[in-house]
Amino acid sequence: MEIKGLKVMVTGGAGFVGSHLVDELLRKECRVLTYDKLNLFYRGKEHNLEPHSKNSNFKLLRDDILDYDVLVGAMKGVDVVFHLAAQPGVRYSIKNPRNVQEVNVTGTLNVLSAALANQVKKVVYASSSSVYGFPKYLPFDEKHPTNPNSPYAASKVAAETFCRVFHDVYELNVVMLRYFSVYGPRQRPDQLIRIFVSNVLTGKPIVIYGDGEQTRDFTYVDDVVRATVRAAEVEEANGIAINIGSGKRISVNNLLKEITRLTGKEETAVVKKERYPGDFPHTLADIKLAEKLLDYRPKVDLEKGLVEFIDWYQREASIS
Repeated sequence: MEIKGLKVMVTGGAGFVGSHLVDELLRKECRVLTYDKLNLFYRGKEHNLEPHSKNSNFKLLRDDILDYDVLVGAMKGVDVVFHLAAQPGVRYSIKNPRNVQEVNVTGTLNVLSAALANQVKKVVYASSSSVYGFPKYLPFDEKHPTNPNSPYAASKVAAETFCRVFHDVYELNVVMLRYFSVYGPRQRPDQLIRIFVSNVLTGKPIVIYGDGEQTRDFTYVDDVVRATVRAAEVEEANGIAINIGSGKRISVNNLLKEITRLTGKEETAVVKKERYPGDFPHTLADIKLAEKLLDYRPKVDLEKGLVEFIDWYQREASIS
């Protein structure tokens, strides 16, 4: 199925990844319905979609995925749903597990039910590498056990399970994408790379949890968006969970060194704190399945992606 020209809905379309996805879908001449509550979890989202305000192919509905009647009505005539709306944040989830469950699990069930009621052709669900938890081996392939160690991760596993049930029982075409540590322009203020860049540029101390030797697979947002659009087009991906990562990893300590080098700033003070519950030592994506099914090959390496992010932050982050 070619996405060009279709009517699509993007839940969470005002957010970090969602707004980049909206950009790409509009470039592909889709009619894009952005469905976003625009809550106050962080400021700045309201600016992400401003460039499209006069585009006749763009529409923003400021509504909640927990309001099923509104959601099912809004979805009439939609061909593809990209479901990115969620309550993010591992540490947030530990303090607010009920809210995370409601938004991420009940909200996903609402999206799937509304899609089924409206005979939507495809749902692409944005899951997370956090479903794997503590690694039994690296890199994570899709056969690695899911062992969530936070309410956020548990909510993503539960939502994936509903996606599989709707595919297997109701024959709804659904694909689940497990994003690995997405970064890039418009990144949330609570995410690691943005915090590091902000503090390095302003000379504020950096907080590192644990010894800093934990590693992450950071994936540039443009690569994630390309994979997400492709997942909507490929029939062979239906009913499957697929890793979307860079296939490379870096320690938190080395990430800080790289950001310091690229900004040209002096080394800033580092404060070590005890590792928080729900953290995990390493992530690394096996992306062979994405290569096979989605022809996915990351184009942006970490250095180039950090340069792009730093440039954006220096130009535009003050509005957030």
